[in-house]
Amino acid sequence: MQKTEPDGLVRFGVFELDSRSGELRSKGSRVKLQDQPLQVLLAVLEKPGQVVTREELRARLWPADTFVDFDHGLNAAVKRLRDALGDTAENPRYIETLPRHGYRFIAAAVPDALPPERSHTSLKQWGWLLGVTAVLLVVGALVAVDGGGVRGRLLSRSAAQPQVRSLAVLPLANLSGDPEQEYFADGMTEQLIGELSQLSGLKVISRTSVMQYKGERKKGLPQIGRELNADAVMEGSVLRSGNRVRVAAHMIYARTDQNLLTETYEQDLGDVLKLQREVAESITEKVRLKLTLEEKARLGEVRQVKSEAFDAYLRAMQFNWLGPQGLKEAQSYFIQAIQKDPGFADAYGALADCYVNRADGRLLSPQDAFPPAKQALRRALELDEKNCSAHLAQVWISWRYDWDWAAADREFKYALELCPNSEEIHWNHTYYAAWAGHSAEALAELEKKRELDPLMTERRVLDAKGLIYYHLRDYKTMVEVGQKLVAAAGGSWLAHYILGTGYEGSGQTLEAISEYQKSVELSAGNQDPAASLGHAYATTGRRGDAQKILRQWQHQMESTYVSPYMFATVYAGLGEKDKAFEYLEKAYQERSSDLPYFLRADLRIDTLRSDPRFQDLLARMNFPK
Repeated sequence: MQKTEPDGLVRFGVFELDSRSGELRSKGSRVKLQDQPLQVLLAVLEKPGQVVTREELRARLWPADTFVDFDHGLNAAVKRLRDALGDTAENPRYIETLPRHGYRFIAAAVPDALPPERSHTSLKQWGWLLGVTAVLLVVGALVAVDGGGVRGRLLSRSAAQPQVRSLAVLPLANLSGDPEQEYFADGMTEQLIGELSQLSGLKVISRTSVMQYKGERKKGLPQIGRELNADAVMEGSVLRSGNRVRVAAHMIYARTDQNLLTETYEQDLGDVLKLQREVAESITEKVRLKLTLEEKARLGEVRQVKSEAFDAYLRAMQFNWLGPQGLKEAQSYFIQAIQKDPGFADAYGALADCYVNRADGRLLSPQDAFPPAKQALRRALELDEKNCSAHLAQVWISWRYDWDWAAADREFKYALELCPNSEEIHWNHTYYAAWAGHSAEALAELEKKRELDPLMTERRVLDAKGLIYYHLRDYKTMVEVGQKLVAAAGGSWLAHYILGTGYEGSGQTLEAISEYQKSVELSAGNQDPAASLGHAYATTGRRGDAQKILRQWQHQMESTYVSPYMFATVYAGLGEKDKAFEYLEKAYQERSSDLPYFLRADLRIDTLRSDPRFQDLLARMNFPK
């Protein structure tokens, strides 16, 4: 316990500081402390529990006209201070670092610990503060009695606090000193963003935008807020030490750099979900967010997870963003998380979503992907009926495997209601709305995605527009979008695929072949551009080249999954309708996710549409008109 003596002594832990002489002692022995580390210590002791910014320390340690490597000098002074105190940045007892912002004395502190000549707060000021406190106590009593007048005026003044409608949570800094723990810090950031994204009254900037600031040290928070179009910006750090997790959070109002929140949260790893909720609750309180009763109830839920399970879950999350091989690794870790804690709802929901993503990329057959996805989904919803990942997986299963169009509609509406700020759900709904023929809704969802992901590249916007116009069969616009894409991102297989499809749909098949060839070269084995190339070869008389693609697929089937729907498109181009319908029937029997996605708009099967067998297929699928 810290104790302040009347003669200017400050005691904390085993230390005693004479603020008049600047002498620091530990258990009676003098501790050598140079002037700059001493000034840092005095500065944080003057504002115990509050952040002392780096700019404040710059002004205190170096005159305005002094040329110095400020960052290096301050870091060195803090390090020497910590060495003297036997303190560490990773597990601080006295001096806590708030990355890029400043430092805070975290042991118990008394405001009058320093004598007048050292402190920025004089006795006269403390007397004034006590007087104001007394006035506030009287006003508080009046408010309790007065039913309207005083209370109303006070509340109207308190409402002057900045209104926060949007928030960016920057990547939490990893204070462990171990680069291999980056997955933990990144995963905690993603979890917090996901937690806040479920609140209807607050726009939360997506992971894909904020992660671009990982390791950023040159830009201040106000500038980052402007770049992300966010009213408030939160930064912080996470430290995992043994079975304990500590999160330090600092949030500002970006327009004025006004401090809104400076707190530290600590829990056992098994209570890390509770810790996340505590951080989310603090943020909602500081930005005065009006929560619905349902949102309040959800934030109030306390769930536990076994530490080994949570660790495996965060490891899985880092692989989720790393392409086909990453999804395979993620699936393995999600399964490990479930094995460690069979009651961990988030792991089941994420596993279901992972299976669906692997099926969508044709990395697994429908039989290998969707039944285990449905099993994981059921368990996730049993444990947490409002799990966002599970409901997103349910959308895809209803749409692409169960072919239950009404259920897909309901699930999308519910998922958007449950997780209104999930950029992933809005992103997926963009394509679903386009598939359903709702062009205005699809473009509106794309704009919502851009609001949540303000650093989204123009290439990704054009990618999305190209696929929207694909479903609308607007080939002229696809050519315009494709040309912009190729100019902006010539190395993208999707850019050439969109342009090629636009050309073929516009009757420019030779130009389409050139684009399809480039798309195949860049796609690393994606079946879609290969099928389009094979179809275009066939329709221009290059039957041998089209049949070569079919033979390559037959060989690939010995080791990897090849969609029967893709075979059907090439056979349709060759004019071999019986073979085309043979493969369409195989696709139907295995419940291929390609069937519902392509049947409405795919120009490669246009020659089959007038055949009664095609109409029979649509009827058996109960395909929407």
